[in-house]
Amino acid sequence: MQSVCQRVGTCSSCLKRQLNGFLGLIKWQRRLVPPCVRTIYSETGKWEKSYGLETRKRVENWWLPRLKDQVCRISETNKSRPKFYVLSMFPYPSGKLHMGHVRVYTMSDAVARFQKMRGMQVINPMGWDAFGLPAENAAVEHGLHPASWTQSNIQHMREQFDALGLSFTWEREITTCLPEYYKWTQYLFLKLFEAGIVYQKEALVNWDPVDQTVLANEQVDDNGCSWRSGAKVEQKYLKQWFIKTTAYAKAMFDALSDLPEWYGIKEMQANWIGDCVGCYLDFLLKVDGEVTGEKLAAYTYTPEAIYGASHLYILPTHRLLHGNSSLKEVFQREFVPGKDSLTSVTAVNLLTDQEIPVVISAKTNFENFLDTKIGIPSTSAEDAAVAKNLGISFTEVIETLPNGLEKVINSAEITGMTRQEALKAVTQQAKNKRIGGDLTSDKLRDWLISRQRYWGTPIPIIHCQTCGTVPVPYEDLPVVLPNVSTFTGKGASPLETVPEWVNCFCPRCKAAARREADTMDTFVDSSWYYLRYTDPHNRDRPFNSDLADYWMPVDLYIGGKEHAVMHLFYARFFSHFCHDLKMTKHKEPFHKLLVQGLIKNQTFRLTTTGQCLKREEVDLTGTEPVHLKTGENLLVAWEKMSKSKHNGIDPEELVKEYGIDTLRLYILFAAPPEQDILWDAKTDAMPGVQRWQTRLWALVTKLIEARTSGTMPNPELLNKKEKAEARKIWEQKNLVISEVTEYFTKDHLFNAAISRLMSLTNILHQASRPLILHSTEFEDALASLCIMVAPMAPHIASEMWKGLAHMQNKLCTHHHWDADVLHQSWPKVDPEFLQPSDVVEMSVLVVQNC
Repeated sequence: MQSVCQRVGTCSSCLKRQLNGFLGLIKWQRRLVPPCVRTIYSETGKWEKSYGLETRKRVENWWLPRLKDQVCRISETNKSRPKFYVLSMFPYPSGKLHMGHVRVYTMSDAVARFQKMRGMQVINPMGWDAFGLPAENAAVEHGLHPASWTQSNIQHMREQFDALGLSFTWEREITTCLPEYYKWTQYLFLKLFEAGIVYQKEALVNWDPVDQTVLANEQVDDNGCSWRSGAKVEQKYLKQWFIKTTAYAKAMFDALSDLPEWYGIKEMQANWIGDCVGCYLDFLLKVDGEVTGEKLAAYTYTPEAIYGASHLYILPTHRLLHGNSSLKEVFQREFVPGKDSLTSVTAVNLLTDQEIPVVISAKTNFENFLDTKIGIPSTSAEDAAVAKNLGISFTEVIETLPNGLEKVINSAEITGMTRQEALKAVTQQAKNKRIGGDLTSDKLRDWLISRQRYWGTPIPIIHCQTCGTVPVPYEDLPVVLPNVSTFTGKGASPLETVPEWVNCFCPRCKAAARREADTMDTFVDSSWYYLRYTDPHNRDRPFNSDLADYWMPVDLYIGGKEHAVMHLFYARFFSHFCHDLKMTKHKEPFHKLLVQGLIKNQTFRLTTTGQCLKREEVDLTGTEPVHLKTGENLLVAWEKMSKSKHNGIDPEELVKEYGIDTLRLYILFAAPPEQDILWDAKTDAMPGVQRWQTRLWALVTKLIEARTSGTMPNPELLNKKEKAEARKIWEQKNLVISEVTEYFTKDHLFNAAISRLMSLTNILHQASRPLILHSTEFEDALASLCIMVAPMAPHIASEMWKGLAHMQNKLCTHHHWDADVLHQSWPKVDPEFLQPSDVVEMSVLVVQNC
């Protein structure tokens, strides 16, 4: 790979060859071009005086492909260098970028360029969250295979990314629907299976009784009907795969305190997890003394008192009363609605071996999301009342000493321990036996990952009548999706219709068996992708631990607030799990989190029907918008841009009208990252950033004009007043460098950074002509301004720098004028500026007595 210098040198030599035939190398002094000619310096060596529409187009057309070639590529990671890993949440390849995409990826691009200029080894990777329901729906509706539809969309969106001048580290690109990626998703699933963190149980799904198929939540309309058949959707129990995320609840809750401020997101994570004060313990169910094979996990707030359990408590809505359990008949027969019903079913505690009866509660719900609880009268007056009413005997297991200390009694080996000591002992014993014991809350549920779909990662499990549930051997991964040619959206999962795929042999006994036909929730694919980016082409393992340890954690993670709970929780879960497997040294995957707001536009709805109108159907000439056709008053609201609401704006059209840099600057300047942007291009920030670019260009024009005037610059020719003015420019330059650097590194307030750069622009415009001609401070401030603009508006900054670089009679020698602006070092505050002043100005109030 060529070095930066080689690349710059090659570009420069090409430029010289182009110029040689019609300008001659001796004519590197720059001339101003008459306003009627629209050209740019990089093409002809002539500086265009003003930055109009044509100049802007030529600048961006020239620099767009060249900046793409200059993107920092890392063929081999140099672990001795400081690193910066900026990651924006990868998109679903829907086929078209929207303004939300433009916002998040412009921010990550600006940060990546900034950190590279600071000397960091930077990765800003991009990939595709490519599995999902829309591809399967496209197959049903249009006959397009999900793989073809997805690949076509990826190609189109890549072109859109390139058109926006985004500097992704494309050699690290990943696509979750490719076998070379989902092989390792399956690998991690098997690791979870080995650890006892994956299990199957019955759970409710949306069932279309007409099409005889399972529906995702988004395929059920607001009236509870199927999107396709129109049938009323039913709830049906199917055996589903779960990941026991509750096993990591306490660790993930506690780890939040070690993370930096996440602008309210830590609180959302903590609220999602809940207070981890209790745990689940496993029970084996029996009827008439006979073991049934049914297992049940039940929650208790006081595990230390488990030897005092009197009964197991389930809700009337529990799956055992409504699913496909062998105990369904017994429970339904013995249940008396409105009363606590003591059943003939008993539950054996797999930790204590105690056998207690199962009671169906008179209640319709327990705390939060619980449907199964352990009744312990010693610690709950309510449980004691239920036990007494039903005649269930129980043992007191908590004793309060005269000094107020509570100790455990009548509890086998934990007798005599304090409650806290007993809690630790009981939970640890249960964890060691893999029968529960992980501290969690009463609101957090395990993660249901089964999807009865085709377009997802196949679950690497084989079902054998003899051996039961058998994991696919690691050497047989990936389990590749078969080619299905017809998608109807009806009946069983498409995978069930491929006999040569679903029928297989058991890896253990070699007898005939069947593959698991469910695929994984796409959240699984996106829960570890940040680790794959650290080593995307590894064929032997998900990633190299040394590389992951170097790049992780992600220094800055950028994405929408709508993903700040579930996706973030699942990603943190996988990171904690990989840490426990010693695959990574870092528990937490993300250091700083930047959650961006929405981009909203006005919607116009008919008050009668709620139908959204297109803007051309609305009369906006009066005081209130009305329907152009009927004159009906409209409901107007600011809402997230959406095709269905007719309030979306195509980024490609904006680039054509305003240019790449203007759109980027608008996105960064319109609001702080976490706030919503209310789109109004006519009266909002768009004209402001357009004018600012014109003024930046005018500053470069002023300096080039001054230096080609025939008068040699000489700082000694400045008078005392002008030197004082130069000193103020120097002070303002240093102050702005300090503030902009902090905005980029601390709070990522790009709008504030641009505001400060605008103020420096204004100060430079006030400089007198002698100052422009003779002042080192003016030249240095303008060069620094150009460098600081570059991460946010790289095209205009690159052209301005080229003009400055080839300007005659430069006074500043510390800039690398032979390299492009994006290869400059980020400006540093001059040491002298940081030193305390020898003279301190003070105001003194003198009071004179009369």
